[in-house]
Amino acid sequence: MTMPLSVHDQKEIADLKLGDAISFRITVAKTDSWIDHVKKIRRQHVEVTQPKPTPTSMTNERLKEGDEMPSFSLTNQNGERITLENFRGQPFVLTFVFTRCPLPNFCPRMSNNLAELQDKIKTGAKEIVKTRLLSITLDPAFDTPQVLKDYGGFHHADPRVWTFATGDEKEIEALTRGFSVYRQTEGGTISHGLVTALIDKDGKIEKIWRGNMWKPDEVIEEIKQHGE
Repeated sequence: MTMPLSVHDQKEIADLKLGDAISFRITVAKTDSWIDHVKKIRRQHVEVTQPKPTPTSMTNERLKEGDEMPSFSLTNQNGERITLENFRGQPFVLTFVFTRCPLPNFCPRMSNNLAELQDKIKTGAKEIVKTRLLSITLDPAFDTPQVLKDYGGFHHADPRVWTFATGDEKEIEALTRGFSVYRQTEGGTISHGLVTALIDKDGKIEKIWRGNMWKPDEVIEEIKQHGE
């Protein structure tokens, strides 16, 4: 499995270098996960392999801020076809998740952040209240419209604001490749990166956040700045 993991005590990894084999304990709490008890082990005691390049990780043109959002055709939680045109004329925030993601500081954190954004949008003014949210699954084989609808219900998603989408594997791959989202099935789950993007009302990518350290208030400030 290939996923970034946080370490609370940096001293535990101070002497590590690329290619070292290690053992560790992973702790999963309600809102976070981390590793500790990190120890070097002999490489011959474990099979260490490098992840194979996939079409998703080998990007042709990585999207960047200022680029036009590429067109797409997806299916929302109600089984309805949605495209970029459904969001035209209003800013929207998109991110990539999957409903079975086991680590709380990955997809669950992204969904909790969007839930907080939804609250701020519904009580906002001017450009804020027009903003929409789009969560695109990384696991289209499992995340059917009904599964996404149930997942949205768990997060108290208002369908007038927050859309969940699945689609053809090739369509999902094109979007993850464009945003350079690493995605690979390993060990019964999906190893993946995290990307969240703000698209303006004209379809231009205004801001891209990589990882899980962004805060909902940062997104709101970006929307305010670009809405002026």
